Amino acid sequence: MNIVCLDLEGVLVPEIWIAFAKESGIPELKRTTRDEPDYDKLMNWRLGILKEHGLGLKEIQETIAKIDPMPGAKEFLDELRALTQVIIISDTFSQFAGPLMKKLGYPTIFCNSLEVAENGEITGFKMRCEQSKLTTVKALQSIGYDTIASGDSHNDLGMILNSKAGFLFKSTDQIKADYPQLPAYETYDELLAAIKAAL
Repeated sequence: MNIVCLDLEGVLVPEIWIAFAKESGIPELKRTTRDEPDYDKLMNWRLGILKEHGLGLKEIQETIAKIDPMPGAKEFLDELRALTQVIIISDTFSQFAGPLMKKLGYPTIFCNSLEVAENGEITGFKMRCEQSKLTTVKALQSIGYDTIASGDSHNDLGMILNSKAGFLFKSTDQIKADYPQLPAYETYDELLAAIKAAL
């Protein structure tokens, strides 16, 4: 029994925080898990910047409403879901992911949640579990699934390295150089062919 585990941002949709950095004119918010391996550190830093600028969930959701999946992402996902089970495992938040899941045809997503005050200020975040991507892949394996994983960032490496087959997709030159053993792809056709071969 195979199950494919995909990252969301940078793989199927553009990076939400980069889009919001452009929209809000705050270039520091362009920093992502490609740059900072420690997710807690990254998120706490982001929340500090939002607070400093008086920005909350509403402003981010307004940006997200304008984001479309990457060209070819929905078709790739549809074809993949016709072949096997697929779960998107993301460190994003349910409050961010909803509109994007609609545009992708409502695939299954495991993600985290934000703590939001009544005035819309994001006061904190609740991770589903420690090392959520690796933990989820291990849990799926414990109930009889062989996992095939793909992602682009530091926080995807655990699930990629611990799966039956794992692939980098649209990753950074640095991550590709640090993990030469991982096949790296730039197009959905290449990734789909690699996943099909692993099934």
